[in-house]
Amino acid sequence: MIVESIPRPTGAKIVAQTLHSLGVKVIFGLVGIPVVQVAEEAIALGIRFIAFRNEQACSYAATAYGYLTGRPGVCLVVGGPGVLHAMAGIGNADANAFPMLLLAGSCETHLVGRGGFQEMDAVNLLSPHVKKAVRATLNDVSQKIRDTYRSAWYGRPGTGFVDLPADVIQGKPCEDIPETRVVPAPPRVGVDPERLAQLAALLRTADAPLVVVGKGAAYAQTENCIRQLIEESGIPFLPTPMGKGVLPDSHPLNTSSARSTALKGADVVLILGARLNWILHFGDEPKWDSNVKLIQVDISAEEIGKNNGNAELGIVGDINVVVPQLLTLLTGYRYNPASPYIQALQVSKVKNEAKAAKTAAIVKSPMGYHQVFDTIKRTLSKLSLPGDGNIVYISEGANTMDISRSAFPIEHPRLRMDAGTHATMGVGLGYAIAAHCAYNLPNPEGHSGPSKADYKKIVCLEGDSAFGFSMPEVETMARYNMSPLIFVVNNSGIYHGDSEEESQWLALQRNTNNSESGGLRSTSLGWEVKYEMMAEMCGGRGYFVRTPDELEKATEEGFKARVPVVVNVVIESGSGKKLEFAWQKTGAKK
Repeated sequence: MIVESIPRPTGAKIVAQTLHSLGVKVIFGLVGIPVVQVAEEAIALGIRFIAFRNEQACSYAATAYGYLTGRPGVCLVVGGPGVLHAMAGIGNADANAFPMLLLAGSCETHLVGRGGFQEMDAVNLLSPHVKKAVRATLNDVSQKIRDTYRSAWYGRPGTGFVDLPADVIQGKPCEDIPETRVVPAPPRVGVDPERLAQLAALLRTADAPLVVVGKGAAYAQTENCIRQLIEESGIPFLPTPMGKGVLPDSHPLNTSSARSTALKGADVVLILGARLNWILHFGDEPKWDSNVKLIQVDISAEEIGKNNGNAELGIVGDINVVVPQLLTLLTGYRYNPASPYIQALQVSKVKNEAKAAKTAAIVKSPMGYHQVFDTIKRTLSKLSLPGDGNIVYISEGANTMDISRSAFPIEHPRLRMDAGTHATMGVGLGYAIAAHCAYNLPNPEGHSGPSKADYKKIVCLEGDSAFGFSMPEVETMARYNMSPLIFVVNNSGIYHGDSEEESQWLALQRNTNNSESGGLRSTSLGWEVKYEMMAEMCGGRGYFVRTPDELEKATEEGFKARVPVVVNVVIESGSGKKLEFAWQKTGAKK
């Protein structure tokens, strides 16, 4: 009797099987030879492959998916230029501490050094920028993917990179490959009890305590324990831009609308999952008091004591471990709601909220940022209450991102993303695709997707410059039946344009090549470019709007649409204003 041996799988199939065993549900990428074989094998196993138009966008999507799901997002690209483009996502992952597994093809092993197709030593190139970078062989490819996935996830999240030579993808191993073991969730880091007791004592005796909630707290899904801390202690809190929603914006102890007062007046600050970087003004004067005690709780020991942080008070640990233990030491403590600090915060809130409402009510033609966002907010609130948690906000662009951050209330965690720590322009549409995949896809076993009540509408607030980085991905959205609502806030320029009327812009354009006559500035973009046509060309809907009534109508119809929608909103150019970014007004020492 002849016994037929079972054919050995190709390397491509082993890679796909390994990813499937690790629980990977979605791969973001852009394929070519030889990695297309990996993508096809993954699809055959029920893993969704989202094919982008540019490697930068797909690498950004993978990092955002890692943030939203708490597990590494997977990105698959070709070698050489594909890796170079995907380095944008590596930088984004490292700056924001987002987990990503990057897989890339490369030339055949025996051609290394001979000038093979798209040959590049990606392992040595990327090693300084990732947590782990390895080149796989046929017999160890499964183990190396597993180990690299774990490395990207454990500790401070970041990128793990696996180089897949063409002969590994196309070949067959000479021996059986062991089944990939599941990678469990990272172990939680404990805490020094003496340091924790010292922290509790400081909070108990503080005249003006404050809790800062960062996006690290959102990533770690700590919303329940932090809410318990705030509500039992009565300490006011300040969320960072992506820490919004860990506690509801509507919470009475939220100090977002009194940010400057909260920072300057605090004497003891507990910082949960945020870094003392430019977003928090490095902990320096004059934004902070010179004697403030800044106590960091972070998974990364390297962050403790950085800039103006108190190294002797900081805690290396998991927020989900530290905060419940801290709560036991604060039993019976309640911060005085009538303290001078609380009173100062209330006065500042009332003043700033009234000023914001007054600014939003100003009617202009063309419209300004505040009027645009107020119109969108009022329209969306008629369609979906903030407490419903079924809108995800993505924002990028200098003024667009900065102003919209405070314009739209966020009541649930991980429902707002922006350009983040690196202020990376071009992340918007990749992030939107990642959010759709994280929240709205049916599971790979074929069960139905989220119910109508659970479906989350992805709303993108894009500056016209920021939109230009990744606008081809509107076609990607259409191809995969996604239905984001994208607002392009169009002032015909980076920061702002340099003309109030088309005739002025045309006159400057004509003089561009004449050094004596000036011409368009370096920040100028095309005059009222018809960005809405990006949606129309691939079966979506586009709206070109100038007035509040047109914007309200487009917002309502776009929210209900089940195709990509681009609303091109023409606003004032602000040509006479100074070029600046609000977050950079640090007031640093001179």
